[in-house]
This record gives sequence, structure tokens and C-alpha cells, in this order.
Amino acid sequence: MKIDSGNFGKLAIAALALSLAFTTPTMAKDGGKDNPKTELKFIGNMENQPVFELNLANKVEDEYTVTFRDEYGNVLFTDKFKGAGLTKKFMLKSEDFGDAALNVTVKSKNTNTTDVYSINKSHSYVEETQVNKVK
Repeated sequence: MKIDSGNFGKLAIAALALSLAFTTPTMAKDGGKDNPKTELKFIGNMENQPVFELNLANKVEDEYTVTFRDEYGNVLFTDKFKGAGLTKKFMLKSEDFGDAALNVTVKSKNTNTTDVYSINKSHSYVEETQVNKVK
């Protein structure tokens, strides 16, 4: 695991990255073809910090490298792991990167493929005024 120490303290993608890697059951068979797929999704907040889940639907063990970069290309966090049908969770410390866009790359060693995700945080303020008849 390589971490750019200059930015690590600044962003501190909670390398605690909730490294909860656990194996999930293999998906339905598709005639013997191994078609690895990745999915990164926002699953909610924990301790007021965003948590993302990475699902890897590969059927054959592979080695993956996941890298979080800021909008300027600086490496903020990187991790390598092996397995098949994995799920990993990452908790970001949002106060350290604010509203800056992040890019997440997921690279497969066996298939030499790379999936890139963009994380954009936005805020909206909604004010509603209601008038209700009481009597």
C-alpha cells in the first residue's frame, strides 16, 4: 500500500477505510464466461461522514488496486486486495476535502481493466413555508 503522505493527512480517507472486506456469494452463472464488473455506490453516512461501497462481481480470484485521487490528480489513498466476489467499504472524512471532486480508479490485475468513478458532493438548501388553517 502506497500513500502520498503529503496529502494523506489532509484528506485522510479514513484508511480505516472501513476495510471491511468480506466475501459475498458468487453471482449467477453465465455459461462459464468470467465478466468482472465493479460498482461503487454511496450507501449513507456514518458519524456524519460519507460511506461508499465497492462491489466486485468477479468469479475468479483477482488482485485489485483502488486509488482515490483529488481533482488535481494527487493520490489521497490507495489499497490493494485479492479475492473473488468482494465487497469493500470506504468512509471518507469529508471535512478534509470539502466539495472537491474525487476520482476513484479500480484496476484489475488479471484482466488489465480500469474502471473510473467520480464522486461529487453537492449541497442544497430547501426552505418551505406552509400556512395551515388552525380554526
